[in-house]
Amino acid sequence: MRPPTNPVVYFEIPVVNLQRAKEFYTAVFSWSFENEVIDGNEMALFPFVDSRSGISGALAQGEVYRPTKDGVIVYFATSNIDVTMARVLANGGAELYSKTPVGLLGFVAEFEDSEGNRIALHQAPD
Repeated sequence: MRPPTNPVVYFEIPVVNLQRAKEFYTAVFSWSFENEVIDGNEMALFPFVDSRSGISGALAQGEVYRPTKDGVIVYFATSNIDVTMARVLANGGAELYSKTPVGLLGFVAEFEDSEGNRIALHQAPD
């Protein structure tokens, strides 16, 4: 049976220090966050606009959340991987996988965020 929508609807990125993580992602992507407490866990919700395609998620701090470079990889869209990666490095992140072409899909790269998570970037082809 086919699902009625795309299968992924939400994600959470584990963090140790929610404020530090919010500052990192704001500096890198210029995003603003909405703070929530969900089931006793502190969350910073990524921007979400119903009329746009794609999903959204949250930075999540709590006992069950442990940052890792070994789990699921979340890809964030960017119009320019080089500029975004420069912001990552300027704000304490580290490059894990340099900008690489992926055929007709554009380019990808990966970085370590302020909390120790592996996060990927995707740049659509021109």
